[in-house]
Amino acid sequence: MGMPKALALPFRLQVQRDRWYPLEPIPIQLALLTSPARFKVVPAGRRSGKTERAKRHIVKECMSNPNGLYFIAAPTYAQVKKIYWQDLKKLALTALPGFKVSESELIITFPQGAELHLIGLDKPNRIEGIPWDGGIIDEAAYIKKEAWVTSIAPALDTKDPTKPGKKAWCWIIGKPDGLNWYYELYKYALSKGDPEWEAFTWKSIEVLDEATIDAAKRRMSGKQFRQEYEASFETVSGRIYEDYSSDNYTDETIKSHEEICYFCDFNFTPMSHGIGVVRDDSVYVLDEIILQSAVGEHNALEFVERYKEHKNKRIRLYGDQSGRNGEKHSIDSEYITMERVFKEHGWTVDRRVQSKNPSIKDSQNAVRALIKNAEGIRRLFVNPVKASWMDSGLATVTVKQGSSFLEDDKNDKQHITTALRYFINYEWPIEDGIIDLDVTMFGENCFGDYND
Repeated sequence: MGMPKALALPFRLQVQRDRWYPLEPIPIQLALLTSPARFKVVPAGRRSGKTERAKRHIVKECMSNPNGLYFIAAPTYAQVKKIYWQDLKKLALTALPGFKVSESELIITFPQGAELHLIGLDKPNRIEGIPWDGGIIDEAAYIKKEAWVTSIAPALDTKDPTKPGKKAWCWIIGKPDGLNWYYELYKYALSKGDPEWEAFTWKSIEVLDEATIDAAKRRMSGKQFRQEYEASFETVSGRIYEDYSSDNYTDETIKSHEEICYFCDFNFTPMSHGIGVVRDDSVYVLDEIILQSAVGEHNALEFVERYKEHKNKRIRLYGDQSGRNGEKHSIDSEYITMERVFKEHGWTVDRRVQSKNPSIKDSQNAVRALIKNAEGIRRLFVNPVKASWMDSGLATVTVKQGSSFLEDDKNDKQHITTALRYFINYEWPIEDGIIDLDVTMFGENCFGDYND
């Protein structure tokens, strides 16, 4: 039955009320809501509803507990604002009278006196010294262990003399990221040796449709898919590109009619530039220019000499954003110098360089997905004879000791694989990064008693 026109809500409040659409009753998620555990560790698949459940739960807590103090935290201030702020203002129904909303401090004060704070843990001391009643930590795998040990856990134990016996609760949610401190916390909660702790996990396929899952498999490597969509804690092997093998080899060479893709890393020595082509949405790395103690101009001169008989004089230029240095001050950059060489020899240049370098993890994952995706399909091929440094780099570049993704720069081959990362990330990006903007099943708009 429709609402009488005389009782129609103001538009802004109607929009906020409509945000409380019903969610699909996933059993494991309902168990999360009803568990009496104080600390709940929730590694769950991407886009599977964990953040949506967290948003609704903490807003209901604020509505139910006058003068309560609550927080939501993420690795950085920018992340927590992007993931939560606009949505929380809707879910809290801030269009109603009595709310105070601080845009500068990211605090919502409810009419009953409860406060909800958004906190970036790039400065963990922001969470200290407040007698919290409860909170959410999102993207926990990307927070430093020291932040939990020295700032977050003590803050949750801060006593409030006006609330004797109170113990602050906390959900610790996110996607796995290797066997780091979040894995240790999950294993502790899973052991059931401490009644204050409990673990909950589910895969994205329990919420998302099969077509969405299949699309993710096509664009991701097996390891990344298992980690992000199956909430699997994957071990960190030494090799960055562990699926690269002789199955990625080709004896193909560049055909004279093909447009060339040229990708750069501007390390002084070795100056490492790769050369390839795209065929049927697959990448073929078929040549390279590796010069010691060189600048970009030297590699460009080598290229135009080597390919002076090539008929298709179009070149796509990819690479490190640092190659732009000087352009804001009308100084010739590495790219400008190289482009001048190309153009003087009859080439048309299409520069495809991002305004800032992609994250290392995202670009590594983009390369991994072409080496071998979660469906077992390979779309990156290397001529190991003509591009021997690329072949060696993909086979041998490893992570730094103690890191899950930083590359060991003592291996000279790391520079040519970095150049490849810039190219592949530009054309086939995996842009999710660590921001997990969960979506859930939509249904009819409802409000009722704010059902989870």
